[in-house]
Formats: sequence, structure tokens, C-alpha cells
Amino acid sequence: MSEYVKVCELSDVPPGTMHPVDVAGIRLMIVNIEGTLCAVDRICTHETADLSTGFLIDSEVTCPLHLSRFDVRTGTVQNPPATMPLRTYKLRVEGTSVYVQL
Repeated sequence: MSEYVKVCELSDVPPGTMHPVDVAGIRLMIVNIEGTLCAVDRICTHETADLSTGFLIDSEVTCPLHLSRFDVRTGTVQNPPATMPLRTYKLRVEGTSVYVQL
């Protein structure tokens, strides 16, 4: 059974932002889309760029290196050159703390 691990506070992720975290050797980011939180790998599957330094528009993050685009809710590729989706993680909020299932 996978465990939930605290990764940040709600205040770290205002609406429309991405918050990078490293937990248990995994580089992921917490994304706030109009009050809905998502957890997704933050390393682009194309050329290993850090997506948390990219551009978030609605539910899509654009890679700053080659402009691949991913839906952060599902991890699916929306625009090449990336072809492999991002891994997504189950997330829960308890009080003001954000937890991700690893």
C-alpha cells in the first residue's frame, strides 16, 4: 500500500501557480488550477527540463526548453515534441497541508 507524504502547505500554491517539490527522490510539482490541486512529475519526458519553470495556462504547462505541452490533470501530451505522458499522483488536503500518494 502506498503512503501519503506531506509535500507543502496550501499557501505555497496560490491559484494559477506551480510549486516544485522533491520527495523521496521524486521531482514533482503541485499545481493549483482555479482552486483544484494536481500533483504531477515536473521533469519533461522529452529532454528532462524542469516544467515548474515553464508556463502554466489553464490546465496546461508548457516546457521552457522545446515547448512540449502537458495537461497537468492527466499528464497527457498536448503538443510535441514530447510523446510520453507525465506521471500523475493522487493528492489530498488535510487542513492546510497538502499530501501526495507515493
